[in-house]
Amino acid sequence: MPRKDIHPKIFDAKFICTVCASEFSALSTKSDELRVDTCAKCHPFYTGKQNFSNTEGRVEKFKEKYAKQAAIVAKQKELSEIKKAENKKNEKPKKEKSQIIL
Repeated sequence: MPRKDIHPKIFDAKFICTVCASEFSALSTKSDELRVDTCAKCHPFYTGKQNFSNTEGRVEKFKEKYAKQAAIVAKQKELSEIKKAENKKNEKPKKEKSQIIL
């Protein structure tokens, strides 16, 4: 006999696939309606064929993120080169140390 008030509430949930819009039901502790990215009807492992599913523009977000990063790195490198040239230009000539001969 299970103890009271320690187990999560169980829902008879309806799962909805966002790619192929199929629905199936199962038990869940989250909520009574859940959305999944892929299901057994559209996943390449089960179907044996590749379906490209770009849900919510994830590929574009990934490419945009790394394009921004590459631009930032290029700008930092450019600023670094400018700063190095400026430092070299403003560099004072070093005095040579005189040697003391005894």
